[in-house]
Amino acid sequence: MLINDTDFIKLPLHIKGKVRNVYDLGDKILIIVTDRISAFDVVFPNLIPNKGKVLNSISEFWFNYTKDIVGNHVITTDVSQYPEGLSQFKEELQGRSMLVKKIKMVEAECIVRGYLEGSGLKDYKATGSICGIKLPEGLRQGDKLPEPIFTPSTKASEGHDQNVSFEELCKEIGTDLANQLKETSIALYNKASKYAESKGIILADTKFEFGLEDGKLVVADEMFTPDSSRFWDMNEYEPGRPQKSFDKQFLREYIESTDWDKKPPAPVLPDDVIRNTELKYIEAYERLTGKKLD
Repeated sequence: MLINDTDFIKLPLHIKGKVRNVYDLGDKILIIVTDRISAFDVVFPNLIPNKGKVLNSISEFWFNYTKDIVGNHVITTDVSQYPEGLSQFKEELQGRSMLVKKIKMVEAECIVRGYLEGSGLKDYKATGSICGIKLPEGLRQGDKLPEPIFTPSTKASEGHDQNVSFEELCKEIGTDLANQLKETSIALYNKASKYAESKGIILADTKFEFGLEDGKLVVADEMFTPDSSRFWDMNEYEPGRPQKSFDKQFLREYIESTDWDKKPPAPVLPDDVIRNTELKYIEAYERLTGKKLD
């Protein structure tokens, strides 16, 4: 079953993101992960089979694995326990949704980088630093950093988020909370990175979103998914070039081979790009969790 829209749910739609549809249930939130896919901030017309289930199930795995470090917002992923008559949609929602606590979100993206790639690579090439953090000279694309670094960005309602220095984050949200975010983010990255390596996978970087529940920090939204993290195959890792990743690699390669200007509307995707993208998402889930996708 492919899920694009969730109009069958007659509850207030709180947020419609590029991939997630979020419903307001009063003191709770229902997050549904669709099979939509986006790149360059544009949603494509095609759906990727099983993508929603992979993202939701990987997040569920990591929320459980890291709860010794920080609490999270998950109440349950068992649709039979959902309120508001939602259990009638078990076939549509099981495996691709979670009921979570409504919490006050912190207005920051918490990014941890263990390797040099993406916007961090661009920043380093221009300044020798990432978000004001000075790095050794001569690093190549994909090189492992001396230690993981915390490089926050501000939340943007539209377009790309803006990287900021830690000092700027302190001014925005307060030094105590900023320090909490930094320490917790790096602790989460270190634990997940070590686990991923045991599965032959490099966790190059990742981003988190946090919220406050009764003044206490909790991690929310998604966690260590192929949409929020770069996962590389350890056996094919070679610094100095782009790495093969467990996410939108086939989609990105296809886009770069076309004359699409990366502005809406996005082009229709060929079947082989859809299939290969699906297989990469499933491989990431199965290698990380040790389970077959239901």
